[in-house]
Amino acid sequence: MAQAEPADWITLRATAKEVARRAYAPWSKLHVGAAGLTDQHTVVSGCNVENASFGLSLCAECGLVSALRAQGGERIIALSVVTEDGLPLAPCGRCRQVLLEHGGPELPIDQGANADPITLGELLPGAFDASELARRQP
Repeated sequence: MAQAEPADWITLRATAKEVARRAYAPWSKLHVGAAGLTDQHTVVSGCNVENASFGLSLCAECGLVSALRAQGGERIIALSVVTEDGLPLAPCGRCRQVLLEHGGPELPIDQGANADPITLGELLPGAFDASELARRQP
């Protein structure tokens, strides 16, 4: 799916940095924020929320996808993930899979002011998606 207009990476980075400051990360101390442009050309964001039972921690990108769906959006068409100092951070493996469902392999992901965005497909080659399930239906 092609974007109708280029992403405003400066705004997405600033939003992600702002929300990273609200992250709850008492154990790792890694405050992460994510900001995405939706198919409705609105911005959604999320921050990481850790838990003493580490497996229950929530990544910023998962919060962003939840916000996307809560506001009625269908797709993310651009994504920036940063730490609280504003430096870009690649989504973890689990988040790449979640983002695939809501942004597709063509989703551009910010790599910072001095680099071109990378696509989710480049970060997650050979991904498991809905087509895998469809091929196995009786």
